[in-house]
Amino acid sequence: MRYFFRSRFPSGRRILLIESGSRHLLEAVVPSLRAMFGEPLEIDLVTCYPGIPRGINGRILRVTDYGGAAGRSRLWKDLSDRDYAVAGVICSAEPIMTKWKWWLAAKLKSKIFVINENADYFWLDWAHRGLIRRFAGYRAGLTGSAAVPTLIRFLLFPLTLTYLILYACTVHLRRKIRMLRTNS
Repeated sequence: MRYFFRSRFPSGRRILLIESGSRHLLEAVVPSLRAMFGEPLEIDLVTCYPGIPRGINGRILRVTDYGGAAGRSRLWKDLSDRDYAVAGVICSAEPIMTKWKWWLAAKLKSKIFVINENADYFWLDWAHRGLIRRFAGYRAGLTGSAAVPTLIRFLLFPLTLTYLILYACTVHLRRKIRMLRTNS
């Protein structure tokens, strides 16, 4: 995430897309990327799905081919050699490749853009911090009518956890006392 505090776009003819959501979102955003960056654009893809989506003309890297720590190192070597100017991440509230996408977004020296469930996208940079804050709040359930129950659950969690731990300790202590009485 090299370009977070800069609003300028890096130049380059290679984009990496991280398909961590439904394929139709990726296929819907590719034409607008080609219109923005020009037609001789090479688009590589990191995915967990079989097949090749429409509009992708670069390398396809499947995370299933890169299992374990050694696999992640191989994937990172393959990606860092390509020097991507821009990388796109699908964030569509689907739990697909969650760890992979955030690991890659943090490590890549690219300008990152986020693709939402409507196939719209925005740049992950300082100029869009208000949009990022609203997006994160929406995903965390902290907007609209869901905000109050979420905040109440958050505030009551320590009390609930304390109660459950005390209850478990009480039950185990009573069991231990009962076992000591029957053995003596």
